[in-house]
Amino acid sequence: MARMELNGIAKAYGTVEVMRDIDLVIEDGEFVVLVGPSGCGKSTLLRMIAGLEPITAGDFTIDGERMNEVPPRERDIAMVFQSYALYPHMDVARNMGFSMEIARAPAAERQGRVAAAARTLGLDTLLARLPRALSGGQRQRVAMGRAIVRDPRAFLFDEPLSNLDAALRVEMRLEIARLHRKLGATMVYVTHDQVEAMTLADRIVVLEAGRIRQIGAPLDLYERPANRFVAQFIGSPTMNILPVTAEAGAVRLADGSRIEMPQARPGASHLGIRPEHLEVTDPGEGQIVGTADVVEHLGSDTNIAVSVAGIGALMVRRQGTATLRPGDRIGLGIAPGKAHLFDAEGRALRPAPAD
Repeated sequence: MARMELNGIAKAYGTVEVMRDIDLVIEDGEFVVLVGPSGCGKSTLLRMIAGLEPITAGDFTIDGERMNEVPPRERDIAMVFQSYALYPHMDVARNMGFSMEIARAPAAERQGRVAAAARTLGLDTLLARLPRALSGGQRQRVAMGRAIVRDPRAFLFDEPLSNLDAALRVEMRLEIARLHRKLGATMVYVTHDQVEAMTLADRIVVLEAGRIRQIGAPLDLYERPANRFVAQFIGSPTMNILPVTAEAGAVRLADGSRIEMPQARPGASHLGIRPEHLEVTDPGEGQIVGTADVVEHLGSDTNIAVSVAGIGALMVRRQGTATLRPGDRIGLGIAPGKAHLFDAEGRALRPAPAD
């Protein structure tokens, strides 16, 4: 197992700096997920941990040992890539044990580790098959088995499920969660998928433009985002953000509506409310009145895109089904305890602590 520490990590390509001031501690046995929009640096950071990209500045250590100049093969880290990268002419057993074969490990040891990994991943009956005879999910299991056979200090995953269809992604997500519980290994996982991040992670690291915007447990990031970027990035559908003017004990929306809000503070310029925290009412009872533009019936939930004059589009989520149709007038209520306030720089404004 491995405890990793990144202190002041920076990455530049020539004069172009793409990452800086990365400070992160990954505890032994922890599952950390790196998320962020395309180009934010999450895969670059993972490759620096693996040793596949040189570190421009800062220090990276594993169990207290500085790793900056240590070659990838000597870091004792296994990486699972987006592409399966299996040898097409080798069967499953040989693909999984090839790293040990190259290292001239005894055949009995190699076969024992391959068999153990195959049992863990449900590949026992597939060891004699070639990759072309496997499904996408089975190939990804083989790629994971190849990493397990090495018995590394840590596992790195670079968007490993992005090539799979929706049903297989769910299956493999559960497989990875079970694998982490069984092995208790340190894992660092890169994804753009919100559900993967929220369901797999002990902690999520949100990156934007090469910088860390927030680190925390999934529900902490969802319920207490530190800034507007995290508030809108975590959660699907995304959080509604409304420009406001702060008043005493309330905020006023762009359409003139006044929302009572005891936590309102000077400097608040935007109100955030998640789609599930907007209550649908009759038009005459709502704090905001709008028109349903699009109604998405998802079975367990209904998403409603609502157009509000003077404010714009809002997304509403209702549990279960709804009888609304496009063009219906509806009222919306905001629960003050579920709202988030942000200043002009996008920082979250928290209520003052009680005495």
